[in-house]
This record gives sequence, C-alpha cells and structure tokens, in this order.
Amino acid sequence: MARVKENKKTIELSDQKITFEIEKLSYNVIRFYPTKMTLDVMVFEDGVKQGMQNIPFAHLPKSAKKLIKAN
Repeated sequence: MARVKENKKTIELSDQKITFEIEKLSYNVIRFYPTKMTLDVMVFEDGVKQGMQNIPFAHLPKSAKKLIKAN
C-alpha cells in the first residue's frame, strides 16, 4: 500500500501586514495555506485582540485577495 505524502507548504504573510475589515471586525493575515486555500488570521474587535481563526480564502474581500495572490 502506497503512502501519500501531504504537502504542508505554507506562505508566511505576517511581515507584509495585510489587513482587512468585515462587519466591524479587523483581520490581520498571518499565513496562507495554498493546498487548502485557507488563511490563519488574527481577529481584532475595537482594537482588542479576540484570537486567531482559520478562514477560507473565498471569504476575503477582493482587495486582500489581490495582495495575497500576487506572491
């Protein structure tokens, strides 16, 4: 039985300081997983850190998608 290697490639984006807002929440992009098309983001509400989330790439605004896909 053959083993399938999982590609765990990530693209670190925290140094680019990509931010966007959705419904009064501010998001800072931390890393992008191209194989799963998801992002790790830090969530802020009124300037207060709420924690980290993993969100689908499709839920981003177009302005943020352009910055991430340019890499």
